[in-house]
Amino acid sequence: MISEGCEQCAKGGKMVLFVYGYCDQRDCFYCPLGENRKNVTQMYANERPIEDDSDVIEEAKRMSALGTSITGGEPQEVLDRTCHYLELLKDEFGEDHHTHLYTGITGGRENMRRLSEAGLDEIRFHPPLELWGDMHGTEWEEILYIAREEGLTPAFEIPGIRAEPEFLEFLDEGAADFCNINEFEMSDGNYRRMQEEGFELKEDHMSAVEGSHDILEQMGDHEKVYFCTSVFKDAAQHRSRLKRMAENIRREFDDVTEDGTLVYGKAWVSEARLDELGVPEEFYVAKSEHVELAWWLLEEMVEEGDVPKGEIVEQYPTYDGTVVERTPLSGGAGGSRATADD
Repeated sequence: MISEGCEQCAKGGKMVLFVYGYCDQRDCFYCPLGENRKNVTQMYANERPIEDDSDVIEEAKRMSALGTSITGGEPQEVLDRTCHYLELLKDEFGEDHHTHLYTGITGGRENMRRLSEAGLDEIRFHPPLELWGDMHGTEWEEILYIAREEGLTPAFEIPGIRAEPEFLEFLDEGAADFCNINEFEMSDGNYRRMQEEGFELKEDHMSAVEGSHDILEQMGDHEKVYFCTSVFKDAAQHRSRLKRMAENIRREFDDVTEDGTLVYGKAWVSEARLDELGVPEEFYVAKSEHVELAWWLLEEMVEEGDVPKGEIVEQYPTYDGTVVERTPLSGGAGGSRATADD
């Protein structure tokens, strides 16, 4: 089974709204947060630092967001902030803008009521690892029913550390709608602690932990369990989000690649020189110290000696605009470039 939130995520349509970097409940050895996000109060919408409400709306529009996932740290630790942005997103984009939230605490009825009234659709609980298997009869069972009573869709989202039949029992009893299992991964933020706990990377893999798929032997056949692999996150979710962004912000002369990056040319020539060469205005943009233009046009001009040098730039369409690759062009030795996906 895949939830509405996950369907949107798979399409690259979910904006990730990071509302708070602190989590006072525990310091999980597997917490993937990097140093720039851990124990900070700075908010981010995808890669964009948030200074005011307009930043959130602009980032959502940048990617034509279908919905938003609220994450942290612990979003319930800053409930006023979390509810404010839920209301903002629903007011701006309407009730169809699907929202889900990740949380590692129960929160109680008042929190569930406030989140629901603010516009939250789906809440995904991540109980502490030490409680797995002993949650019946506790606040973790109670909060599932409370969340539903307050109008939310309750679910579990857990890392694939080990199989735990109790999660399946909650699904069969109707307490939770689904259980997402994320492939257990190592990151820059948890690598050292994960090794100390005895976990190792899967052979020939950059992030997946050895043995993470073993959880599927006991939990994978349940119709309400969905296993989200690290490859799917990178290859489908992230790439699809980049493509949505790239198509929205591309200029007339930018090419969009299969990976969702933007490709263009960069040269240190004047607008007057481009006019002399007969380059149409829609094929370039003048910056303070250089011009950006169609990469294939620049490559041709360098090869013919009309422009002494330049470079082909490939970069992410994200707010920070990280450059992936630069290919120098000079003196008739232009690089070759596969035709990008239009």
